Amino acid sequence: MEENTQEKRPDLMVGKKILYVHGFGSSGATGSAKGLRILLPKATVIAPDLPVRPTEAMELLHRVCEAEKPDMIIGSSMGGMYTEMLYGFDRLLVNPAFQIADTMAEHNMMGRVKFSNPRQDGATDFLVNKALQQEFREVSSHCFKGVNDQERSRVFALYGIHDDLVHTFDLFCEHYPQAIRFDGGHFLNDHVLVRSVLPVVQWVDDHQEGRERPILYISLADTLRKGNEPMPTAVKAFQQLSAVYDTYILASATYNEPEAWAEQVRWVEQWLGVPAYNRLILSNHKNLSYGDYLIDAHNAYGTDGFMGTHIKYGEDPYKTWEDVMEFFERLGGQ
Repeated sequence: MEENTQEKRPDLMVGKKILYVHGFGSSGATGSAKGLRILLPKATVIAPDLPVRPTEAMELLHRVCEAEKPDMIIGSSMGGMYTEMLYGFDRLLVNPAFQIADTMAEHNMMGRVKFSNPRQDGATDFLVNKALQQEFREVSSHCFKGVNDQERSRVFALYGIHDDLVHTFDLFCEHYPQAIRFDGGHFLNDHVLVRSVLPVVQWVDDHQEGRERPILYISLADTLRKGNEPMPTAVKAFQQLSAVYDTYILASATYNEPEAWAEQVRWVEQWLGVPAYNRLILSNHKNLSYGDYLIDAHNAYGTDGFMGTHIKYGEDPYKTWEDVMEFFERLGGQ
């Protein structure tokens, strides 16, 4: 990952520890851990090499958690399966492989497997046999055993809509409410780290710090989108604003348009991604929404009675999203 200062979040997880739990056949030298270190330069990212045997891997992770007391744990694939069982911490699971023993069989992962990243012990490959597969099956059978109301609020899961290896979305939803789909596949890359992982890290950090950001509402119709297409540069603007403000989307629908709500949810998920998770509000009375700013192309549905600052998109001096972003840049997050 290039060290793009616009992608860094130096204000997040300052002085905190993140434990990164890598996936099957990888190591702590994975590019995902390196990417997190670039994006979160004031955090400490701990990424140990995991033993191949799952019982030994869990023992190591418990020791690391006890010694380091991480502020957040992020686990990918196999690492997501392990991470679910590290109760008592804020956790993010990315494409968690809760049924990894079955995945091994379905995708011909048996036999000699090469590590995808260098390991500190110098090992370059390992053997996957029936005994190891059975050990994975036994360890993964303990997932969800420690779920309670407190744990449900501390765990997020990200699922790539193009993932062709792991399909545990429904299983996760049986135990936890915060399952989020993202535009990506099974493996993490720079784009997924920036657009999907970092927003969740921000939510966790804000909650831990008791941080309250100014509230920003953006209307969907003719502001974020026109017809079925996003307005020019609206998606990029939404992502940038969501990194600074507590941002919500306001949509309107009449009682004779019940299908409109589901369609709006699908559009927001497709175009705005993880930062918009659980932030779409159906409101025909926008004046009842308490907040600091409202970006809206119209005065309808109570917009003219909004108690904060109404930014009239499409009219001078806010004719384009570039004009809107210039206004917010001058505010500096206020």
